[in-house]
Amino acid sequence: MSKIGITKFEELYDSVKKYIKDENELELIKKSYETASSFHLGAIRKSGEPYIQHPLNVAMILTGIYADYETICAALLHDTVEDTSLTLDDIEKEFGKTIAILVDGVTKINKINFSTDNEATIAYHRKIFVGLSEDVRVIILKLADRLHNMRTLWALSEEKKKKNAKETLEILTPIAHRLGIHKIKSELEDLSLRYLKPDAFYSIVEKLNQTKLEREKNVQDMMNEVSEMLKEHGIRHEIKGRAKSIYSIYNKMNKGKTFNELFDLLALRVLVDTEQDCYMVLGLIHSKYRPIPKRFKDYISRPKTNMYQSLHTTVFGIDGYQFEIQIRTYDMDKIAEYGIASHWSYKEHTQASKSMQNAMEQKLQFFRNIIELQEEKTSAEEFVNTVTEEVLKANIYVFTPKGDVIELPKDSTPIDFAYRVHTEVGEKMVGAMVNNMIVPLDYKLKSNDIVKINTSNLSTGPSKEWINMAKTSHAKSKIKNYFFKKDKIEYIKLGEEELKKEFRRKKISWNEFIKEDNIKKLLDALKEKELNDIYISVATNKYTPNHVIHTMENMNSPKTNDIEIPKNNFINKELGIKNDIMIEGSDDIKANIASCCKPIMGDDIIGYITKGNGVSVHRKKCHNILDLDERLINVAWNTEISKKYPTELIIEADNSKNPLIDIITKAANNGINIDNINTINRSITITYEVTVLVNNKETLDKFIQDLENLTFIKKVDRLIK
Repeated sequence: MSKIGITKFEELYDSVKKYIKDENELELIKKSYETASSFHLGAIRKSGEPYIQHPLNVAMILTGIYADYETICAALLHDTVEDTSLTLDDIEKEFGKTIAILVDGVTKINKINFSTDNEATIAYHRKIFVGLSEDVRVIILKLADRLHNMRTLWALSEEKKKKNAKETLEILTPIAHRLGIHKIKSELEDLSLRYLKPDAFYSIVEKLNQTKLEREKNVQDMMNEVSEMLKEHGIRHEIKGRAKSIYSIYNKMNKGKTFNELFDLLALRVLVDTEQDCYMVLGLIHSKYRPIPKRFKDYISRPKTNMYQSLHTTVFGIDGYQFEIQIRTYDMDKIAEYGIASHWSYKEHTQASKSMQNAMEQKLQFFRNIIELQEEKTSAEEFVNTVTEEVLKANIYVFTPKGDVIELPKDSTPIDFAYRVHTEVGEKMVGAMVNNMIVPLDYKLKSNDIVKINTSNLSTGPSKEWINMAKTSHAKSKIKNYFFKKDKIEYIKLGEEELKKEFRRKKISWNEFIKEDNIKKLLDALKEKELNDIYISVATNKYTPNHVIHTMENMNSPKTNDIEIPKNNFINKELGIKNDIMIEGSDDIKANIASCCKPIMGDDIIGYITKGNGVSVHRKKCHNILDLDERLINVAWNTEISKKYPTELIIEADNSKNPLIDIITKAANNGINIDNINTINRSITITYEVTVLVNNKETLDKFIQDLENLTFIKKVDRLIK
């Protein structure tokens, strides 16, 4: 395949000047190009082009949706931090904080490595959705970046072509759809199909070419007839023939339709000045051409949630051919083709720009609900399954009694609706009505339902059964949170009872424990605010009672980190070398990594001979073996064997910023896999329990140091249960 044409900065500049008039903004775009061109000088892409062609084309794509000057600047600079010596601080100093934030957002997304295994796919889902929480324009930049990469995908291996195409189709095109950017979405879909299913793609292309002349003649004749009719009635208009995308044709054929049955291959789009004109045009068309029943849709009075507005109708046109006709205003057409992002550039003052950005943010609320899964104890499998269900599958659109549109996953219930409206509505709900009829709370809503939630201040709150009735993770999360708060007193009581029980078993004085000085030291050691927090942590398994007791004992009479092993317990033979853990005196005893302290290569370790399950290998600091003096045996790491071991970290961070994407990025940079993330505490600070897979202690220490260097990370500790 031949290379695509070379794009020049002058072409970009001419395109930008059509809608950006501010000289300072234009000058900053020029400066961004000159900086990127200088730092990418000499670099060549796999397609054979100078590297600067990539950021230049990404910026060019963004001018097609009228992106603002900051987004254009960030597009030109977006690969400099990752691929050149230019730093983020340099960009902030020369181009301002906002552009630096956009570049940083894209850089973080691009730094995470993906593969086709399940865990990496899940990490990719997390990366996308967490990335949405910062600045929406980061996602728009990513879409444009991927579009240009898809245009040059021919330069990659067959395996990479299919991987990128699948990732694009399953993850990025639904996001482009949510943002209403049809222009980018449609091309991404067609390019993905071209590499995923080339036979199907080129078969449709061939059929389209065979019928092209006939279709063009029919469409032109119909355009002329409709145009003459509208001129007679004095309606200013513009009519375009509308091409059906290859991917949408493929989808319909995949559902059983033949190529000849796709009547909407013949399609027109009528653009007029006002909303009133839209309905006048519709009436005139229906008066002349017989409409096909059930093919009319009014998205003007009831817009889609991505702000798409248009009238759709299908009629029997000239010579009996069926035509799908869309009728909309010029402004509606801009939003349909380019998304709300196109309006950021049309600003009279800063407040107007901010208003448009807020509108875009509201459209992403559905995605933000997915982010709340990060704050629940949700397994990686559950996370990706929920994301697939709630984001990638078909959704329904229901209405409040006032006519506001609420978007929900298919099979959602009134419970989901209530919590989507407001948490308080959900907590005070006593019943629901759909289309003026009382329905049970597990009723499955359908598109166009009008839903009314009945509430009462006397309500006793949600039922735990609602968790199983709810469809969305958002509603489930809110219900669980309600019961956590309600059960706090019970957790305090339960934690206190568990601690007292362990104190009695170990014959430790409870009265000594609860002395003010002792509690103060213990709170400092455990980083808790009050004694009740310790009780809750015990009840929710953040700490075991043993951990609290050992922390207290070590605090009052510190022990050395190393354990003295009685000499008479050793067998003086050479260490075995078959396994990653070598046991003194034997090379065939089964060794298991202890789940309480999860040692990794490089930790000081000791073995404990269990009854019937080999040797359990602990860190020497593990409090579960500090009091043992028998059945211990020397063990050592076999440095000839390399593998990744799981271990657990407790990461405490500032709750004012979502730190997950930074944690994941730092892990990827250190070659560490994140196996699971659970939120175990949330207040002014947020605490995560993170399971990582790591080669050795040196790598883990470097990762911990990288995290602690982040200003919003307060503390990182390894967990011993």
